[in-house]
Amino acid sequence: MPAQESQHHHTRYPHHSTHPKRTCALPLLVVSLITAVLLALDPPLSLFRQSSRAPHSPMAQTMSTTSVPRPAGKVSVGYFVNWGIYARAFKPEHIPVDDLTHILYSFAEVKEDGEVKLTDAWSDEQIHYGSDSWNDPGGPNLYGNLKQLYLLKQRHRSLKVLLSIGGWTYSEHGRFARPISTPAGRARFVETAVALVGDYGLDGLDVDFEYPQDDAQARDYVELLRGLRHGLDELQHRLGMAPPHGFELTVAAPCGPSNFEKLRVREMNQYLSFWNLMAYDYAGSWDSVAGHQASIFGATPHALSTDRAIRFFTDPAKGGVRPDKLVLGIPLYGRSFTDTDGPGTPFQGIGAGSWEAGSYDYKALPLAGSHESFDPKLVAASCYDPAKREWVSYDSVESARAKAEFISVNGLGGAMYWELSGDRPAASGASLVRVVRERIERTREGMDKRHNWLAYTGSRWENLRNGMRA
Repeated sequence: MPAQESQHHHTRYPHHSTHPKRTCALPLLVVSLITAVLLALDPPLSLFRQSSRAPHSPMAQTMSTTSVPRPAGKVSVGYFVNWGIYARAFKPEHIPVDDLTHILYSFAEVKEDGEVKLTDAWSDEQIHYGSDSWNDPGGPNLYGNLKQLYLLKQRHRSLKVLLSIGGWTYSEHGRFARPISTPAGRARFVETAVALVGDYGLDGLDVDFEYPQDDAQARDYVELLRGLRHGLDELQHRLGMAPPHGFELTVAAPCGPSNFEKLRVREMNQYLSFWNLMAYDYAGSWDSVAGHQASIFGATPHALSTDRAIRFFTDPAKGGVRPDKLVLGIPLYGRSFTDTDGPGTPFQGIGAGSWEAGSYDYKALPLAGSHESFDPKLVAASCYDPAKREWVSYDSVESARAKAEFISVNGLGGAMYWELSGDRPAASGASLVRVVRERIERTREGMDKRHNWLAYTGSRWENLRNGMRA
């Protein structure tokens, strides 16, 4: 997720570690042939080092989650940002709903007293789209993105919509940590967050606290999740929900050791439906050398990598999270380094980017005049323009297919994307969201097909209480 974007992003906090050294790249044709052969293996274990135990191992049985709503299959989770309807012109109608099981609507903020509030009334609940009437009877009535997402739920019954709370901007300077540091603040957080679920026709909450800085904040985080789980359970009861229906609770989890090692993973895990691993931003403008920003494996044992994070979360001594509760984050953007010879070498600046310096949408890559390559050892893609000496680290179709294979082989829960406006259209044949979905749906579990919930009889919005009937 683009890290310096004006005001709302998911994460920009550097992971503070060393980065992969430059490796010799094989010619693209040779790499493609090798990858094709490896992907054809059944099972294709030789493509990857095993990063975690299989989902049915003894470790995977150590945590009972019978009381927590859980997906019944793989998930495909996309962040939809409420500011995306403006300059990016990415509206709810552009969401690739056929390739998703979950939409995370971003972001709500936390006020000083703990109140959780939406951040853009026009985008969230006021703007009128296509068929919206200006003369609906009664009221108040809901419009905006959140009405459109409810209508998508009606048309696609296996699509769930969660409200994401926090993100980098709404976490920095203690904006998240302070309100949840007291019982009163946490109670207010729970009360107002759960009310938003019932008012706006949502299927749960995603918490994105970036990041707990010490054990006291980690304890506060656990207590917050405990309260949210209890509050969602109470709302389920009031609405008459019964299994397999249930409100989900997820978190966006860091993949850098300076952040994940502070978490009380085992205590958090008992309240969560799944963890969304922010498996990107391993390298960026904050570093001294260029590096792959989302590689599965590191070039050295201590390099930042997704494999390293997964091994931490699944380690029984650290938290023993089941692999099928870990959802692999895939960036729909690339990070640029200029005046460089590539990964592991110094750089002097960053490229212009699509919307902010240093970060290009995936759909703008590879850059004109550059050559795209894939490193099957690290599971990482990039492009390089030798004339301009600009190198961009991102996920390509080839690396996305390899990551989908990694998810399948290692029994992970699915894939998550930051953020949907950066992808190519599904019809292009190069949509990363579609490429990954097409592979993970062929696993034994298939995709999560549980139905969403549509009956919100206590909503403050009359049209939503009535199921948006004309």
